[in-house]
Amino acid sequence: MHGVPRQLAKPKDEASIAKSSNLRSLQSQLLDNHHNKIYTKEALESSSKLLETNPELYTAWNYRKLAVEHNLGIATDQDSIKSILDEELRVVESALRANFKSYGAWHHRKWILKKKECSSLDREFKLLDKLFKVDSRNFHAWKYRSSESYSYLRYFSRFVAELNNVPEEEELKHTQCMIDMNFSNYSAWHNRSAILSHLVGQKAHGFISKEEVLTDEFELVHNAIFTDTDDQSGWFYHHWLLDQTVAQDAPVLVSSWPIHSSELIVSLSRNFYDPLLSPSTIFCSDAQTFPLILYFSQAVEGVSSCTVSVEFTFCNNDDLIWRPLSSNKSGKSKAWATYLNFPNREHHSLKVYPVEVSVGHSPGIISSSGFNCSFPLDFAFTVGLQSIDQNVAEGAETKMMVWENNHFYTNESLLHDFRPTILSLDRLKITKDYEPTASKWHLETLTSLIDLFRDLSDCKIGKLTLARLLTAHDVMMSYTTNSVYKKVNFDEILGLFSDLMILDPPHSRYYKDQHSLVLMEQVTSNRESLAKHCWYYGDSTSDLQKFVCLRLNELSISRLGFYEHILWVQMLDLSHNELQSVEGLESLQLLSCLNLSHNKLSSFTALEPLKQLKSLKALDLSYNEIGKHSIDTTRYLCSSPLSHSLEDGCNIGDYANEGIEVFDYWETVLFSKGLQLIQLDIVGNKVSDEKFRALLLKLLSSLKWLDGKSVN
Repeated sequence: MHGVPRQLAKPKDEASIAKSSNLRSLQSQLLDNHHNKIYTKEALESSSKLLETNPELYTAWNYRKLAVEHNLGIATDQDSIKSILDEELRVVESALRANFKSYGAWHHRKWILKKKECSSLDREFKLLDKLFKVDSRNFHAWKYRSSESYSYLRYFSRFVAELNNVPEEEELKHTQCMIDMNFSNYSAWHNRSAILSHLVGQKAHGFISKEEVLTDEFELVHNAIFTDTDDQSGWFYHHWLLDQTVAQDAPVLVSSWPIHSSELIVSLSRNFYDPLLSPSTIFCSDAQTFPLILYFSQAVEGVSSCTVSVEFTFCNNDDLIWRPLSSNKSGKSKAWATYLNFPNREHHSLKVYPVEVSVGHSPGIISSSGFNCSFPLDFAFTVGLQSIDQNVAEGAETKMMVWENNHFYTNESLLHDFRPTILSLDRLKITKDYEPTASKWHLETLTSLIDLFRDLSDCKIGKLTLARLLTAHDVMMSYTTNSVYKKVNFDEILGLFSDLMILDPPHSRYYKDQHSLVLMEQVTSNRESLAKHCWYYGDSTSDLQKFVCLRLNELSISRLGFYEHILWVQMLDLSHNELQSVEGLESLQLLSCLNLSHNKLSSFTALEPLKQLKSLKALDLSYNEIGKHSIDTTRYLCSSPLSHSLEDGCNIGDYANEGIEVFDYWETVLFSKGLQLIQLDIVGNKVSDEKFRALLLKLLSSLKWLDGKSVN
């Protein structure tokens, strides 16, 4: 590891054979003593010899813990207790001589020290000093010194230092000393970030002004970076400082659908078209329901009828069920949705009803880092139901979706009149005097850093830092103006990531993903650029089927993002890209037609987010890599693939057809569960053959077209 070539195993000599035999004998004795609960002096001496040879044997450490508890229970005086604990510390020191990076040894030492009856902690600091001289970057020793807790609350309880009542300010000085001796000490930089986070968060004396603290830290890390631009320790710390400079602690609502002041029409007919309405305010529904979507700046939990109030004539706020739009099971998500409905289409088809939404007036919407959404927002819109004419409905014919270019068209009126629903805070009624702000210090700091790092843009990590700085500067600038700020650094950032893909091939995938996210933001962040990718679908001479499709095809996108800008999309073309995942698409609850053809999707588990799209009717997965690779076992959707059973108790074997090994397609069965597709294209994937298509027809009973052919 760490760049050291693997050495071929050498033939064992007599000494090695004897050592192995002795080790096996000691292990057998340990297991026998452990099983029979023998904690005599001889048994403990045998286990200590074993640990001095092999400190990684966790069973031996657990045995000694049980022995300590037993012997402490029968100890009669303080001298006996001290002797027991001191002996354990000696055993640990001997084990650390064999391997000073042993997890088991460090954990055992911490466990002993928590007994509090042990000798002076000065001994611990002397031990740490010795180890730091051997390897100042030994993260085990740093963790032992500071005992960082990687909890969601970001706080940590110092271990040895806290037991000895060492102030955090002194620990911060210690990291400074270690960095001064070796600025390549990643562990010291990391420990410094943890201590500073706590001191600034607690507004300790001398750390009240976050701006002053960060200014001093930037100066410190710049000395390290410019001393050796190839050393990564300082760069990582600089990245952390940049995050502290631009990050907002509290989550805020950044987008919704419908947006504030919009006039929504829920159409029960896909042939409905009104040229006076923006396509983003029409939602086609098979029933009288429509989604209400909230999108936050961070993943949050706690969105419910207690924290969000919805006033709508036909619903009781307490009855609304909010669900996170996320493929993970954490219960946290940036996007949350609930569904509102009209109970009777005949009585309400000619009326318009107001909907008022209040978010965050009661505490409970909390980010992953533990901050409360403390900026209440109100917004309102109207909704009307456009019922279908029964005579028209009987004569209307559902047509197959065709993604060929000749079925899409654009014109000047679309580019001029189309008003996509890009929600920003100025579209909401803010009930507190809150706006995201960027102080003069933020902008001056970022501007000076950009000028500074342009001189280092020849090295790859300098280019990466410059790209991050330019991105942060655009974010800060968007907070300083009352009007919509048009970000100006997109092209330079894209160029930097393009250069990095060439300069650093081993990490090209990461740079490609970052390039894709910047490109997504560039396309979707303002009306002019977004309108260029919006096309009408259907016959340009007809008043029917004039749906707007967002075409993000042939952009070489490998990762999707910035969904808050496109919550209104009902038809999306992502074909001819480099997608391996569709994570986040579950936020687009209006999506009915989706083209994912000619990408790099390798399994049905990669498509799991699509299961949450209730409106999805047409899906094109043709010419991907499904079935080309071995089955994706990284995320099982059931308890075990060998059980072949679904969460609701339905057995996968129920879907078997003659001649089909259905157990080979368990992930397909799970993916299709609950989908109401009427059109699916799967041709061009290795998995696609006649038997597989027969299985799909059984799984998706609502299908009308499969691979461009009618199933009837």
